[in-house]
Amino acid sequence: MTAADLAQCHSRALAAAARFRLPLRSKVWRGQAGEFAGGGTGSSLDFQDHRSYVPGDDPRHINWQAYARTGSYTMKLFREEVRPVIDLILDVSESMFFDGAKATRTAELFYLIVESSHAAGAAIAVHLVRGDSTLTLDPSTIRSHTWMEKARAMKAATPAQAPDLSRIPLRANSIRVLISDLLFAADPDPILRHLGQRHGTVLLFSPFLRTEADPEWSGNYEFIDPEENTRHAHRIEPATLRRYLEAYTNHFSLWKQTAIRHQTAFSRIPCEPDLIPTLFQHARHTLEST
Repeated sequence: MTAADLAQCHSRALAAAARFRLPLRSKVWRGQAGEFAGGGTGSSLDFQDHRSYVPGDDPRHINWQAYARTGSYTMKLFREEVRPVIDLILDVSESMFFDGAKATRTAELFYLIVESSHAAGAAIAVHLVRGDSTLTLDPSTIRSHTWMEKARAMKAATPAQAPDLSRIPLRANSIRVLISDLLFAADPDPILRHLGQRHGTVLLFSPFLRTEADPEWSGNYEFIDPEENTRHAHRIEPATLRRYLEAYTNHFSLWKQTAIRHQTAFSRIPCEPDLIPTLFQHARHTLEST
């Protein structure tokens, strides 16, 4: 995809970000100052409670009216205001980009999370992962639509292996958003357990093609392995197609069941329809509509 292609994806994602937002207000945040209610006390205008004055307290928060009545110093406590923390992880395996429609939907989802985070004033860090290779993006490459060049230059020792998320510096109490087609052989349990560590909240978006989920193969085909860049000739009989469909269905059923067990919001996003109606239909449990 060119920078011009990515700019178009960004425009569609901006329109979607005006209709959808990340579920940030349902989480208790702790950390830097911002505009979301936190779990502690701070200096916002949202009154929370009183307590007795102790030496070292900020005198600006003394309740002078109460002192005039009682002669005792008491402190006004206000709700802490914090910035949400988002760790966005994009799987840049070859399978995410080998088809034009899938590459487009992947880029749209990527920009949607970035723009939704910016609109909420969140502190977002963006990480790319391909097998055992990871890269933290400079925000300037996102603004200039040159991040794809960084993604395509990444090399993995074993391209077909599951993404190694242990190399990504996840921040405590953050929302971790993973965008991946999940087309790798791995037990989802340790992956989701790792993403949920240190009080993390996990959102999972999985773009897919109709030709992956419900192919109409019959006869002789040459299949391309995008990760290994190899070609394999196969004859597809009805029994072969049934085995494929069973394996595909079982694979994503396992991911869905594991996501439920780990309280992970999991949305599979088809690549063919327009972005906004697709999100309304398939991401209602992962995103909030405005």
